[in-house]
Amino acid sequence: MGMSGAAPAIAVRNPGAAVRPFDLRAIPPKLLVREAAPRRTRIWEFNSNLHCSIVGTCLSVGELRQVLRKFDAALEDRTDHELHGVGVTLAGRHDEAAKQLQKALDQRHRLAINQFAKADSEAALRGMWRDSVRRGDIPGAYWATLTHPHCTQAIIREAFGDVHMLSHLVGSANRADLKRLCVLEGEKAALEEKVARQQEALHAAVVSRDRQIEALRQALADRIVSGATDAGPADADALRGLVADRERLLAAEARRRVTLEERCLALQADRDAERVARVAAERRCEALQRELAVVEASLAATPEAGPVRRLDGVALLYVGGRPGQMAAMRALAEGLGAAFLHHDGGVENHVSLLPGLVSRCDLVLFPVDCISHEAAWMVKALCRQAEKRFVPLRSSSVTSLLAVLQEPAESGLDAAAD
Repeated sequence: MGMSGAAPAIAVRNPGAAVRPFDLRAIPPKLLVREAAPRRTRIWEFNSNLHCSIVGTCLSVGELRQVLRKFDAALEDRTDHELHGVGVTLAGRHDEAAKQLQKALDQRHRLAINQFAKADSEAALRGMWRDSVRRGDIPGAYWATLTHPHCTQAIIREAFGDVHMLSHLVGSANRADLKRLCVLEGEKAALEEKVARQQEALHAAVVSRDRQIEALRQALADRIVSGATDAGPADADALRGLVADRERLLAAEARRRVTLEERCLALQADRDAERVARVAAERRCEALQRELAVVEASLAATPEAGPVRRLDGVALLYVGGRPGQMAAMRALAEGLGAAFLHHDGGVENHVSLLPGLVSRCDLVLFPVDCISHEAAWMVKALCRQAEKRFVPLRSSSVTSLLAVLQEPAESGLDAAAD
């Protein structure tokens, strides 16, 4: 990638050509040039080697297309890869297009830029970047780190290397998930086909058994009508042998039928369990997609897309959750104009405080994955008693909270805001 420091020469071998050494140290090590310091770096001041990772990591395809439409560069027939190439090209120009890219990136990652502004040294900036990598918060942290006034060549190389390797890990994980999905779909189809074959075989065995029983009954009736009771001992022995043989065949077919029915029931149970798991996974995927759409719409809010919904005068009570995320949730709610109250569900805050907090709020929220059963039951009982609305959140993440706050019809915030 050309992001490392000094390195030995390597040989590039081409078919039919002599081996020519290539010295990696010949790559210019300077990755950015600021016009003035100290201040945040502009996108056109970075080395062109960084523009691809910045545009691809820090802007979604929809956001990039929205910027390029202002310059008639986002034609509808262009692929996502072609749009990415146009954005990378424009990022290196010191013109109006590059300024619009800079503005879009700053607006998208304003929260991360404000957080990283607290770093007053190179060491502090490196620590904040590494902490963001551990938490998986990459896009905003990457842009805030590269453009920070204290960012150095060494920090840029480290951040670029982390993002580069993360792209490999994400691609590998996606390929593994797709491969597993294909395997599961193949196993499901094979099980359904096997169940169908066994059901057909069982049906054929039952039909054959019924025909044999009917034939035996008819044979006995014919012998009785024709006077078989007066027949000699040889005929009686032959008839008893025929009946015994048919009874043995009937018992074997009955045992086989029971075995096939048991296997069929087991396969049906496996199929039903897999169907339930698939439905649950699809519902979770739909919920994540809705949350992602709300988050992207909120972060990329523009006059054309419509303003972010305000919650002025609304009091929110959040029960449970993870302590490390409360500051971000409080900042999010207060940024929308709402008052944010919190109770940890009885870990450190006494449960006797809950009735008073419920009476002061307009809406109660609690994550189903990070609250005790007793606290959740108590919150529901208090809300019903006080006629207050409560909304269980899918998870304790900030995105789940933002999705509810930006969907007033589902959360009941329309009436609370009025």
